[in-house]
Amino acid sequence: MITVTPESFRLAEVFTISRGSRTEAKVLTVTITRSGLTGRGECVPYARYGESLDSVAAQIAALPADVTRDALQSLLPAGAARNAVDCALWDLEAKASGKRVWQLAGLAAPRPQITAFTLSLDSPEKMQAAAARNAHRPLLKIKLGTPDDMPRLEAVRAGAPQTKIIVDANEGWTAEVYSDLAPHLIRLGVALVEQPLPAGQDDLLAEIARPLPVCADESCHDRHSLPGLTGKYDVVNIKLDKTGGLTEALALRDAARAQGYGLMVGCMVGTSLAMAPATLVAQGAAFTDLDGPLLLAEDRPNPLAYDDAGVHPPESELWG
Repeated sequence: MITVTPESFRLAEVFTISRGSRTEAKVLTVTITRSGLTGRGECVPYARYGESLDSVAAQIAALPADVTRDALQSLLPAGAARNAVDCALWDLEAKASGKRVWQLAGLAAPRPQITAFTLSLDSPEKMQAAAARNAHRPLLKIKLGTPDDMPRLEAVRAGAPQTKIIVDANEGWTAEVYSDLAPHLIRLGVALVEQPLPAGQDDLLAEIARPLPVCADESCHDRHSLPGLTGKYDVVNIKLDKTGGLTEALALRDAARAQGYGLMVGCMVGTSLAMAPATLVAQGAAFTDLDGPLLLAEDRPNPLAYDDAGVHPPESELWG
């Protein structure tokens, strides 16, 4: 039996990117029960990709109750619906076998990974204050994506002078804005810029200088995305809600590595249940951005542990 439950988790603070703000994480929890065992997965439907809670729930409800993980890959497209079901099936398989998912997938035992902590888009003064509060963290990710981002960059660097910084424009810049900002990104010690131009309008990245690594986020969903990234991007951001689950995320990871791309493993704003499978993909990645639970005012029971070593892999009580 497959059940889909919409749930909402309050955020600790308003979270803003270039496309809008939110005060809660709205997720779908998928539960698959067979032979007295239960597997769980979580997804975050994303309007940017034409998804809603209702549309994703309908996709899942249309699946056969006995769907297998192999069959699922062709029954649903890459996206949130397939992600939640795929991860629930991995969890179920782990419980049925008495093994952890990493063992089933033929992976090495996972270790904690240093994760970015995201500062949402705000005024320079508020972003500087947020940076100062989080200056003890080894990696900060700044949400930008407006024509007026230079003061924000300066403010964050002033608030956290020693911290490694990555920048996410969420498709919000033009080629001109990015070209103007790039020298300042380098001057301020930014290590990576995510998706500076809109997906589908990023051909200019192959023509302009890329003086620091550029990461494909909205332009990279699954392995089918890779041919379109050639010459434009240096790093790909793997998110399970884009790949459609752990199965494709691991395949994309291997294919991207084989083609010479650096790896970033990211997330939507969700709970520890959504991050848990991604911690397996993040092993050995250049950048890990699995801070969703750190942005929440409430999380699930048996949540992921976060400490100075980073985000720890899940205990079996949570997932996998």
